[in-house]
Amino acid sequence: MGVISNGTTLLDAGALDSGIATGAMTLLSTVTASSSATVSFASGITSTYKEYIFKFYDVHPSADAADLTVNFRDGSSAYDATKTSSFFWAYHDEADSDTTLNYASSNDLAQGTGVQPISSNPGYDNDQACSGTLHLFDPASTTFVKHFMAVSNSTEPGNYSINSYASGYCNVTAAIDGVQFKFESGNIDSGTFKMYGVK
Repeated sequence: MGVISNGTTLLDAGALDSGIATGAMTLLSTVTASSSATVSFASGITSTYKEYIFKFYDVHPSADAADLTVNFRDGSSAYDATKTSSFFWAYHDEADSDTTLNYASSNDLAQGTGVQPISSNPGYDNDQACSGTLHLFDPASTTFVKHFMAVSNSTEPGNYSINSYASGYCNVTAAIDGVQFKFESGNIDSGTFKMYGVK
């Protein structure tokens, strides 16, 4: 016998219905950067999944203290979806002499089409880089805005640990079908980017 809630089948013969969200992550794509101007996920973002998670590992810049950024494509060829966002960070230096938690208004957008910083000021020394996660929710919706949020950590040129938090929404009715990462200046010297779909 099946379990039905509000007209939706949840369990059928003891098995979870295929249309019910389980939270399982499916790896869809991996990109390894090497002196790359951008890393783009230009396909595979569809209505198949309600959430997409992007993970980036040991992303090393070619330029010192350039923010890692993201932008979104909404059906055209350009990564320029209109966004409203907020950004804050916490940092602490190796000498234990400087700590801060603050809202960084220079990194937010108000109906802007430019890039959104998601990881602040990683250094380009050999032992410096940034890593983190970006969530994009229901990008195929043509009814609601498309929410996103990111959290990351970077090692800054002055040997600070910077924990960055960015969130906002793409204020477009079109579906988001592409995501692009790049540094504000210079190239992505190295790093690994992965895209997961979440059921």
